[in-house]
Amino acid sequence: MKKIVLLLVVACQLMSCNSKKEDETIQNASEALENESTENVLGEVMVYEGLLPCADCEGIETVLKIYQGDGTIEAHTFELTSIYKGKQPEEKVVIEGNYNLERGLEKDPDGTIYVLNYDRPEADQIFYGYLSSNPDNLFLLNKKREKIKSKLNYFLTLNE
Repeated sequence: MKKIVLLLVVACQLMSCNSKKEDETIQNASEALENESTENVLGEVMVYEGLLPCADCEGIETVLKIYQGDGTIEAHTFELTSIYKGKQPEEKVVIEGNYNLERGLEKDPDGTIYVLNYDRPEADQIFYGYLSSNPDNLFLLNKKREKIKSKLNYFLTLNE
């Protein structure tokens, strides 16, 4: 019995002495599989960025990541990151949640509205939308789902 245990210990030590290259191959394969799994879960991602106006700071650096997932409503997720520039210390707010799509923005029946946090109370919902003629500009909308009427920049640009 002692000889078997000794043989097992020696065998394990020999196996652990395999080349580093083999370990790297296994690690690279597992990383690739992990990345592929993440892509399958999150699906296509669209990233919109911009500097939104701020009443008491230099601007709100905003990044909106929209994950389309597998196309089901449950897989529609987003991450909205806002950094309030010029405040000491700079305040960073990250909101994650689910979104829903609505068709029609103002007079454009083919426009699209993203209802962020659609599954939460109306006070927590955030609305962004784009016109079908320019899907690269995503406008921050008011609670009535209308573009904010202002000379200031209330839109994010698609980062390709």
